[in-house]
Amino acid sequence: MITAMTRRRVRVCLVLALAVFLVFGLRLFQIQGVDAKAYAAMAVQNGTATTTVPAPRGAIVDRNGVELASNTDGLTVTADPSMTSEHAPQIARILYEQLPGEIDYFDTIEKLRTPDSRFVYVVRDIPASEASDAVKAVRDAKYTGVFTEKENLRSYPGGSLAANLLGFTDNSGKGVQGIEQMFDDQLTGTDGSSTYEVSSTGQRIPMADNTVEEMVPGTAVKTTIDRDLQWFADQRLSEVVSSTGSAWGLAITMDVKTCQILQMSQAPTFNPDTRQGITDQNTVSRATQTVYEPGSVMKPVTMAALADQGLINADSKVRVPESMTIDGFRIGDHWDHGVLQMTAAGVIAQSSNLGTIVAAQQMDDQTFYDYLRKFGFGEQTGVGLPGESGGIVEDADSWTRAKHATTAFGQGISVTGVQMLRAIGVIANDGMGCDPTVVESTIAPDGTEKKIEQDEPERVVSPEAAAQVTRMMEAVTADDGTAPLAQVDGYRVAGKTGTAWRVDPDTGRYLRGQNLVSFVGFAPADKPRFVTYIVIDKAPGGAGGGSLAAPIFHDIMSMALERFGVMPTGSPSPEVAQYW
Repeated sequence: MITAMTRRRVRVCLVLALAVFLVFGLRLFQIQGVDAKAYAAMAVQNGTATTTVPAPRGAIVDRNGVELASNTDGLTVTADPSMTSEHAPQIARILYEQLPGEIDYFDTIEKLRTPDSRFVYVVRDIPASEASDAVKAVRDAKYTGVFTEKENLRSYPGGSLAANLLGFTDNSGKGVQGIEQMFDDQLTGTDGSSTYEVSSTGQRIPMADNTVEEMVPGTAVKTTIDRDLQWFADQRLSEVVSSTGSAWGLAITMDVKTCQILQMSQAPTFNPDTRQGITDQNTVSRATQTVYEPGSVMKPVTMAALADQGLINADSKVRVPESMTIDGFRIGDHWDHGVLQMTAAGVIAQSSNLGTIVAAQQMDDQTFYDYLRKFGFGEQTGVGLPGESGGIVEDADSWTRAKHATTAFGQGISVTGVQMLRAIGVIANDGMGCDPTVVESTIAPDGTEKKIEQDEPERVVSPEAAAQVTRMMEAVTADDGTAPLAQVDGYRVAGKTGTAWRVDPDTGRYLRGQNLVSFVGFAPADKPRFVTYIVIDKAPGGAGGGSLAAPIFHDIMSMALERFGVMPTGSPSPEVAQYW
């Protein structure tokens, strides 16, 4: 039996139910009718956002797999212009103060006001602490729409080690100079992305749809460089350049059989990790981009061209005059003397300009020019670095008698360091020439290694010609030669000193007292393995290739022979007569 109390309770429940339905009905009417535009605008604001999943740049490693350039975790500052546009000047001011030197104030305002965009980069690849502090400062000022994202930051574990060879990356992650630039396409990976739903305040909506496109890491580059030999050469060269006040120095070592560069050092240099010392002068590659007249290190090339034609050998007699006047120019030697009766070996051992000129007069201009081109002068070596110069070798039909004469001893022709290294490498390699290289292979993310193809070696001069010039060059490092300081205990060493006048770029005339001194040599001379070339520019007065560059050669060559386990020579260099 239904009591009065029960009926009252039913009526109350019905009234409450009707009230609830009425509230929902009125609310639905408000949403669909009265406030429809407002809620439509809010729905637009609650959209999607896409963030980049950065692909790590490929590592650069030495010949043994030791990392020379790698990646560390950094942060990128991003913004949602739909949230930052209204207060762009204020936000830009905070970021500019928090990140000095990293951003431009007015450019940042433009980025924060980018129309029809919900994602822009403010600054990329900066230390995590700097990025976090900057975003915190924006939020502390009660502004929204600025965020941080993880990104790979380029790192160079060795600091300035091989900096000019490696190059560096700019703020966008693009390679600048060196291997970083030359292999930028391979080193650069393919970024991925993550697209997800966000609220009107830019916050990610939990459990909402998320679309991910996987990133693809960059390809690694394996160099021919030996990290430890490179470090040693860097330090040794820097010490000499710094202590003597010279303008710059260069040291390169190459395997004569494979033409792989084992170290390529220059001083002064820069630190790509801290960005310290990055200037136009410091970042230029002295080995491949700087062009200069090499001086007497060119004399073995002249002798090799003559020997290949059967015109000379180490014992050939050369009558050296007191001086020569050619086309009105007086030419002498670095020491005063009367008429000398020298052998070709003596001419090289004592570095006689006059003796070299007399010997070279057996070649006409075109023949001499053709041999210079066969040795690789006047064209790029293809070493695999950006901006390589081909040097300057004027066509033979423009040569004068003076041009022929000065070219014979390395003035009037302009070369790069890697060209000079390659040329002497021809003599060390039984007359065969091959193109120097600094990269051995590339390594894909899945570990697949692809070797860099090299052209087959080509015959430049005969083995007999190379052997005769080697005999001449061994006399240079003898006790009575111009470079006994290049001797390496237990090994036969062949080499050549160089002292070149520098050209004033304003007047075109030679500068006295500001010489470019050098030494190039290979060892063991009886079974050559390595060739090393040292250059010191604007050396102090009185310094020569034998006194300044040869000791650096000695130290670097000694380490190379020891590090690669090259057995000592079994017998000393045979004596060769310098006079007759």
